[in-house]
Amino acid sequence: MASPSVGELSPEFCCTDSKTFELLKHIQREIQGYAPFVLPLVLLLGFGVLFAAASLGGSMLGFDDHPGQLYRVWHVMTYGPAPWAWDRGWWAGYPELQFYPPGFAYLGALLAWPTTGVLEIGTVYQTLLWFAYLLPGVTTYVVLARLTGSGWSALPAAFVALTLSAGLASGVDGGVRTGMVGARLAWALLPLLLWLLARWADEDSALSPAVAPLLAVITLLHPAQLPAAVVLVVLAAYARAPWRARTREALRALAFAAALTAFWTLPLLFRLAETRALAWGTLSTAQLARPLPVVLAALALASLLDRTAARGERLALWWLPAAAVMTALDHLALERLGIRWLPTDRVVDGAWIALVLAGGVGLARLARRLDAMPFTQRLALSLRGPALGLGATAVFALLSLSGATLMLRPGAAVWPSLSSIDRGLRLPDFWSLLGRLPAGRLLFVRSGVPLVYGGNWWRPHSHVTALTPVGSGRDIVHGTFTHPSPIAALVYRGDAGRGAITQLAEQLDGRTLFGERLEALDPARFSTQADRLGIVAVVALEDDDTQLGWLAESTAFRRRLTLAPFVVFARESAVALPTARDGAWRITLAGEAGGWTSARVAYYPLWRAEGDGAPVPTRRGADGLLEVRLPRMLQTLTLRYAPGVPEIAGVALSALALGAWVIFAWRSG
Repeated sequence: MASPSVGELSPEFCCTDSKTFELLKHIQREIQGYAPFVLPLVLLLGFGVLFAAASLGGSMLGFDDHPGQLYRVWHVMTYGPAPWAWDRGWWAGYPELQFYPPGFAYLGALLAWPTTGVLEIGTVYQTLLWFAYLLPGVTTYVVLARLTGSGWSALPAAFVALTLSAGLASGVDGGVRTGMVGARLAWALLPLLLWLLARWADEDSALSPAVAPLLAVITLLHPAQLPAAVVLVVLAAYARAPWRARTREALRALAFAAALTAFWTLPLLFRLAETRALAWGTLSTAQLARPLPVVLAALALASLLDRTAARGERLALWWLPAAAVMTALDHLALERLGIRWLPTDRVVDGAWIALVLAGGVGLARLARRLDAMPFTQRLALSLRGPALGLGATAVFALLSLSGATLMLRPGAAVWPSLSSIDRGLRLPDFWSLLGRLPAGRLLFVRSGVPLVYGGNWWRPHSHVTALTPVGSGRDIVHGTFTHPSPIAALVYRGDAGRGAITQLAEQLDGRTLFGERLEALDPARFSTQADRLGIVAVVALEDDDTQLGWLAESTAFRRRLTLAPFVVFARESAVALPTARDGAWRITLAGEAGGWTSARVAYYPLWRAEGDGAPVPTRRGADGLLEVRLPRMLQTLTLRYAPGVPEIAGVALSALALGAWVIFAWRSG
């Protein structure tokens, strides 16, 4: 009996059962149909896994912001998921997740809780970091393969999304190496939103109920991606008639998303006076003038003028100019008016992913034209797709070499692990030293620790000191990355006023403290401020030692301890801080009867004070600390912290919205 040819099945060769034969033929056709989509994805993931293995590895990163992001996961596991939960560890206390997107911390805690005692929290974090690195490439590939009908045509743009760096907060350097993981995850979800909305644009059907929770998740991960998302929803609503009905559907999805996130956004809006905008970034257009973005824009523009594109493709193409206009409005109008809560250097990330997707659609449409040309038809049909996909990917990689638009080559030396930093800085010994100091807070002179020798503020560094509350059980001021709390503004510039924080903490490290030159700080003024903050020790680096001679000579911080590279100047006696017990905080304060005294905790409207069972007046001090009016010269106070009307209303609104959305989704299905 002759053997069948490769790729064919014959009933004589495999079996005599015709039903079995037909089933096998059906499976073979399914496999052959999916192969052009699976193989490009396998190649994409293969590159991604190799890069991640060489750079991320299996040990948690300790570079730049990662220790602080790990701290936020620990915050959720320790203090609970309420955004307004008080975190005593940083900046004289702060509701850490009320003014920072909580999505990534929630995700990390959600995965860490079930594995507590089995996996270390750092292992869970590193797993999420791998996921965050790979996700933009995967979502971009899936969406473009769906829009264009070709996996090979989707591969080049997906490769760009996976490896894009270009100075973006959501790129490989910003979102993975530096630690803005939430921003990258939100960025990676934007293509999925395009997928859902493209189906709505292509088909005469209702908007998917999944749009609302997807918008909510993007908001909680990082609201800087929200402008691009809202623009896309508006474009999809007007992609086809009937416009009024589709507008109502779009508004309903946006309203659901807003209500689902109200537990975070409602108190955030009501409490904006308790945070400071981080407006230190500036929009740079230099990356757009480099070869790869120019080629992607040209591909998108060529297809934008083609009226034969399907509605879903047109939606992806028009998203690019719409996102660019939104970014320009934010830069030229909102920021000029002082509205800096969504900085343009973050909002521009949405325009970048729109550029990648539009360029991918343009490349796929170019491939269709090339397929019709005589010289390409000479190639076997099975070779045209791989030739285009691999060839265009190689061209995109080559175009990025001169400007480092893509990050293609990992280097273990620039991706230091937390364990290696622990060993190099002898952090267990450092935590032990700090734990033996008298009670009180620690003031760090710097936001972090440089990892290489030099004087440039941007040299490799780690904010590993942000983990001091975890490692030593001591509360800290400073020692973390650029932060939006009023107390952080006090440390950076010398006042806790409403203005935005416009300089990175690293730019001030080793140079200034409380807005003054480090070597020229007034000892008396410093001692007063340190007492109000409850500081018992000042932690510096050996590099700062020569600038701090006044500290041991003219203040109470005369005890000097050294554990290279750290130098600690400590008091001999403890400083009283509010102590939590039975749901309340207690502190004994001395001061003038009837006068205002610092309670040595940051001000927040949710604090209430009692003395001898009666309410005690409170107010915000000029330096951002909670002040109380003492009934007598020596007074033990009880401080109570509980959610207010905006916090409770936000939770109630989100709960109602979730119930309504479940009913709506069930009926829609």
